[in-house]
Parts: sequence; structure tokens; C-alpha cells
Amino acid sequence: MRKGLCVLLLSLFVLSKTGDAEDNMKAFPPADEGMSRFVLQLPEQADETLIKVQLLIGKTVQTDERNRYFFGGKINEETIQGWGFPRFVVKELGPMAGTLMAIDPQAPKVSRFVTLGGEPLLIRYNSRLPLVVYVPNGVEVRYRLWKAEPEAKVIEKG
Repeated sequence: MRKGLCVLLLSLFVLSKTGDAEDNMKAFPPADEGMSRFVLQLPEQADETLIKVQLLIGKTVQTDERNRYFFGGKINEETIQGWGFPRFVVKELGPMAGTLMAIDPQAPKVSRFVTLGGEPLLIRYNSRLPLVVYVPNGVEVRYRLWKAEPEAKVIEKG
């Protein structure tokens, strides 16, 4: 009897978790024409306050090896009306720019992932909601996790 009750409760818990993920996606509309929607469901962590997610939006392009490149554009955070959930939108990927170091014109091109320029966007880690990003078609979305040490360091008076 007790074993059966445990199995039933565990099944309900798993089904409710799956249902929550599907219900949360109802808040995020499909991508408009010319746009793509990327969805990242983060795994649950012991202490999510110690982790941030960095979004990397860009394209893989052929460039020279030495110069540094970036795209113009901005990641906008929007709140979905009626739900209060955040979503991230890049309306357009601007022109690519870069440094102007002299290189050998005969040097072979390399394939490189070039991202939006500017300061990185660090987002609160939240395994309970999907992280949803809308970008123009042909644009790639990657992410990086930043983890803090659990203990804060002391700064001495100076």
C-alpha cells in the first residue's frame, strides 16, 4: 500500500512538472515571419542564485584570423503581458564591424562565430521558466553559464 502511494505521488509530481513546462510555453507566442524562436530549459541547480546565463547572439562567418569582429544590435528584454514572464528579442542584426589590423590579403579566411558587440547580457538563472529568445532567421543563439563562488570575500578598509 505504502509503496503504491509513493509511486502514485512520484508519477503525479513528474506529470505536473511536464505540464508546467508545457503551460509556460503557452505564454511565448510563435516567432513572427522572418524571425526564429529559441527555447532553453535550464536544469535545476542546488543554488541558482550563484549562476547567471550569458546570451551570445550572432552568426558564423568567414573572417581573417587576426582582427576582432562584432555585429551591431541589441538584445531587448520584454515582459509578456498577462504572464509577467521575460522574453528576449533581437529585432535585427546590424552591420558587422571590426578592428583594422593590417593582414596579408592572401591569408586564408577562418570560420568564426561573431556576436553582438557591447557589454554581455547576464540573466538570472531560473530553471522554473524557459529562457526564450527571438532573433531574425539565420541568426544563431548560444549561451554561457557564469558561476560565482559560494563564499563572499572580505574587502579590507584602506
